[in-house]
Amino acid sequence: MSTARPPMTAGTLLRAYVGSQPAAVAVMAGLLVFSIGLEIAEPRIAAHFIESVQLGRAESTLVGIAAVFLAVAVTRQAARIVSAYASERVSWIATNAAREDLTAHVLSLDLTFHESRPPGELIERIDGDVNQVAEFFSSLILHIAGNVLLVLGILIALATLDWRVGLTFTAVTILSYLALSRIAGIAGLKWEDDREQSARFFGYVGEATLATEDLRSSGATGYAMARFHRHLRAWLPVKVRAEGWGSAIWVVLSIAFTAGTAIAFGYGGVFYRDGVVSLSGVYLIVAYAAMLNTPMEVLRHQVQTLQQAMAATRRIAELFAHRSSLADGTATIPSGPLSVRFDQVSFGYGPDNESADGMVMREVSFDVPAGTTLGLVGRTGAGKTTIASLLFRLYDAGRGRVLVGGVDVREAALASLRSRIGFVPQDVQIFDATLRENLTFFDERADDRRLLEILDVLELRPWLEGLPDGLSSRISPGTLSAGQAQLIALARVFLTDPGLVVLDEPSSRLDPVTEAQVERALDRMLAGRTAIVIAHRLDTIRRTDQVIVLDTGAIAERGATAGLLADPGSRLARLYQVGKVLT
Repeated sequence: MSTARPPMTAGTLLRAYVGSQPAAVAVMAGLLVFSIGLEIAEPRIAAHFIESVQLGRAESTLVGIAAVFLAVAVTRQAARIVSAYASERVSWIATNAAREDLTAHVLSLDLTFHESRPPGELIERIDGDVNQVAEFFSSLILHIAGNVLLVLGILIALATLDWRVGLTFTAVTILSYLALSRIAGIAGLKWEDDREQSARFFGYVGEATLATEDLRSSGATGYAMARFHRHLRAWLPVKVRAEGWGSAIWVVLSIAFTAGTAIAFGYGGVFYRDGVVSLSGVYLIVAYAAMLNTPMEVLRHQVQTLQQAMAATRRIAELFAHRSSLADGTATIPSGPLSVRFDQVSFGYGPDNESADGMVMREVSFDVPAGTTLGLVGRTGAGKTTIASLLFRLYDAGRGRVLVGGVDVREAALASLRSRIGFVPQDVQIFDATLRENLTFFDERADDRRLLEILDVLELRPWLEGLPDGLSSRISPGTLSAGQAQLIALARVFLTDPGLVVLDEPSSRLDPVTEAQVERALDRMLAGRTAIVIAHRLDTIRRTDQVIVLDTGAIAERGATAGLLADPGSRLARLYQVGKVLT
């Protein structure tokens, strides 16, 4: 991973990512200057050819001049090609590093940030905006800086022919540049609006794609497409304004080109009539004036690209500027089974976290001794998942303290905290990758022998032996049953050897045979560890030592599991009698 500090401006982006490749940039710049020198020399060679024809030089001399011209042209093109290759290489190395840093930064942000932005918007920023910056990096020296140097070289060449010609074309160029700068400043803002609309559009597309099954089953495809078209209608006028201001740049340059050509012919005709320049001199004035059109046209196109890139750069800088509200601590979570303590914890999602009206958990207190098992029971919204989120410190409690292994989670290093807590969810994330990568979360340091031992414990060795390439076999969400996915989730937890395991009813959707296999694996996993079981089916809590019944963010009942189930007057016993499945 790149060690560059998060960039905040285009200048620091360049220094952080392009500045790390000084040798490549030097080669690219040297080739660029060399090719520009050859390009400016070409009209001089052609003018020398014209003079030689007028003077009646020998055919061999003319052939030699033509050969030199051809050699210069070929060498210039070769230098351009190598320079373009070097530029693209610098660009991709730089922007890949920027993309990596940006992705790591986004992943480090707290859930409050992610809940406020759809995944599609973040993908558009990380990929779309960085691609725009990639063009900026590759174009900056090769096209923008190179063509600026070419313009300066042409103006100097014109001034050497006659100071009046040089001064006139310098004035035309400066006026064109000032007009371009003015228009580009307005256009840049329009392109920034365009990129924002693009992110919103792709954010919606990402959401709709993920919800395809629900949309079809609910007959809501028409509604989804209506929203799709509303996003496009909102984007269209923004795109038109951005393109319109971009086209205004083309209009300004077209006027400048036309004026420059007329001036060149006027100067050439007058100077030739007055004997100030020869016919070859007239050719040089017209040729250099025409040459000005090419770099200015390239600059016009690149200015439009630059506008989009600068808008993308500002958006990337804005994303880098976001900071997680969870400050990392320094304390280390101890080894072995971990105790858990909630001490007068209150919590609310969003901006109302500190407000009593916005709390979804109010003054919750309980202790889980190390090596014991706690069951959490309650209807949807009672606070079960919130307790798990606070344990992992995906959020910070608004009030009170959460302690794991005697350490306040606010004071613990996040890496230490999360490495010591294992989580077995209902919905397991399976990647389109090898079985080994799915088990280890792409950690290449994991030992295959340890993986095989864990698969033996989970009774997955027969399944493994049926795979074509063993641990190297590729799997995907569509190739696994729910039971196999749950067992892979258990294997991941086994591999990290945590002191605390949080189970979100991992067997709730399994057939009886697979459920029995998962239950046996759980028994082995929980031995010698602390566990918190979020129970949706009340049968699950029978394996717990104590249980807490939650109701609207508060503890309605708690006690030893066996005792509460045996007490017909307890809330837990009544829930169990009403139904074994709690939703």
